[in-house]
Amino acid sequence: MTYGQYRPLAGAFAMTALMAVPSFAQTAANAPTFTKDVAPIFQAKCESCHRPDSIAPMSLVTYEQSRPWARSIRDRVQTRNMPPWHIDKSLGIQHFENDRSLSDAEIDTIVKWVAAGAPKGDMKDMPKAIEWPVNDGWNFEKLYGKPDLIIKSPAYTQKGNAMDAWYKPVQATGLTEERWVRAIEMRPSTVPGRKITHHALARLQQDDGETGNSAAPGGDDPGPGLFMEWAVGKQGEIMREGSGKLMKPGSKIVWDIHYHAVGEDITDSVELGIYFYPKGQEPKFRQTLALFSGITGGNRALDIAPNSLSVTQGFHVMKKAGRVENFQPHMHLRGKAMSMEAILPTGGTQMLSQVSDYSFNWHTNYVYADDAAPLLPKGTILRITSWHDNTAANKNNPDPNQWVGWGDRTVDEMAHAWVNITYMDDADFKVEVEKRKAKTATTSDRQQQ
Repeated sequence: MTYGQYRPLAGAFAMTALMAVPSFAQTAANAPTFTKDVAPIFQAKCESCHRPDSIAPMSLVTYEQSRPWARSIRDRVQTRNMPPWHIDKSLGIQHFENDRSLSDAEIDTIVKWVAAGAPKGDMKDMPKAIEWPVNDGWNFEKLYGKPDLIIKSPAYTQKGNAMDAWYKPVQATGLTEERWVRAIEMRPSTVPGRKITHHALARLQQDDGETGNSAAPGGDDPGPGLFMEWAVGKQGEIMREGSGKLMKPGSKIVWDIHYHAVGEDITDSVELGIYFYPKGQEPKFRQTLALFSGITGGNRALDIAPNSLSVTQGFHVMKKAGRVENFQPHMHLRGKAMSMEAILPTGGTQMLSQVSDYSFNWHTNYVYADDAAPLLPKGTILRITSWHDNTAANKNNPDPNQWVGWGDRTVDEMAHAWVNITYMDDADFKVEVEKRKAKTATTSDRQQQ
């Protein structure tokens, strides 16, 4: 997803903004104001995208920038179109580390602010501005300092009117010793580069497994798996405490970057910012990112008839116990919904997460909170169910009269989830389960007091 693809959204905002927000001669004394009530919400849930030189079509940092969009903002938050958070709130796990959805109280505050005429308020109530990374700044720099290792793909020039390109160079990491990774960021190197970079993958190639995304649930040793994936809306990954990704000496990064034309020649690279655990503080558990297909028979079996709805499933056996860290659905324009369930060795089924209103505009990574990340025993089957809508009722559908199969192009389809799993042996798994039970019991006792 690129800035150019946001233009319809920007246009919708703009048309609504042309209608002036009503000016009330008298504003209720207790009406919310921007400086005291609305700005803190925007800082917490909106500014990560809605700030100068970022991916959103307008900035919401100041009152002057926000005021013209008041009605549009109200409409978008009331319908929960913004901020983009498409997890079904009636199914599965609801506690996430990176939950950017608005609470009912926050939505109510914004609605009341607009109804009161969108008052500015007193500047002394304005919260301190957030210092967002600019240009070559990194999102996790405040936590860990600058990345310990930066790997930059060879520069690629996407011609303004050329066909899509899938660029797959291979680069050595330069490591001469084993290092454990605690956080990773991945991004186009420049702001113009965001226009042409559809998505990017970085696979880790080293001597303990095959390159690619087939590792994770299959073998007793999960292998390196996919190191990192980037698409609009994903700002990086921080490993949960006590877990990390292992990079070995002589390892290589196999890039898989999808570029597409935007009407002008743009040269750019994709870069990885890697943060290591300090030597001597290596984590106990190894985490692996993998692609879990939601298509019966594998990706190439996807076959969606014209003017039809389609549902398919994929099944993935966990041959080691582990903790599921996240859920990140990936489909294209006909994508409608995706769920991830755990079929336990006992025969029971647990719904983990479901996105019921998938949007290709946002590749959101839903990271489970520490006390909610599911702990699943060896032998668990992860069932990925995907729904596609290839009818005219799907407003994003470029042509409902076409047969659609799996493919890399946006007009083709996909159906998989990117899932990080932290693997552990049975003994360690039992310890983690007991820790979770003890923590849950303590929390329950506090709530009853």
